Amino acid sequence: MKLQRVLQYAKFLLAESIEEGEIAVDATAGNGHDTLYLAEIVGENGHVYSFDIQQEAIDATTNRLIDHQLDKRATVILDGHQHVAKYVTETIAGAVFNLGYLPGANHEIITTGETTIQAIESLLSLLKLNGIIVLVIYHGHEGGKTERDAVLNYVSNLPQKYFQVLKYEFLNQKNDPPFIVAIEKTRKTHFDPK
Repeated sequence: MKLQRVLQYAKFLLAESIEEGEIAVDATAGNGHDTLYLAEIVGENGHVYSFDIQQEAIDATTNRLIDHQLDKRATVILDGHQHVAKYVTETIAGAVFNLGYLPGANHEIITTGETTIQAIESLLSLLKLNGIIVLVIYHGHEGGKTERDAVLNYVSNLPQKYFQVLKYEFLNQKNDPPFIVAIEKTRKTHFDPK
């Protein structure tokens, strides 16, 4: 057996939850790698909604999708992930977040605990039974530990009657390595759409 690196494991979890023809969300489009991966998983009849607050990320993601001829499978939205409910009303099979900042861009533009938790709450109500939300938490930057702590506090208090929450991390790596938090919905809640 070989332990999967953090990003490999995130992809594995998403692929286990999302089937062809379903809806997925990339809450932090970034350079478009996760949006592309989700577009491949959902197939021709599925769809991906991808969010970012930076035009640079929207352009990079759109171009990556066009380069792979998968732009018809995704809607790339210039808005914060906390507004996901304005754009997505269907049941989703999964969602992914890469918390932190856009690699290669302004490190002062970061995700925050407040908006991330708002997005998680919206996505949990849309999430199918046995669907999954994967958060890759980068916390080595300024503001990263504050967001990490807020998110961990929030997900640790989700009722186990409805959700399973997993933390996947390597304990002996230096320099604040990223880790995963995965939330699986195990039972319908009273917040779910009828």
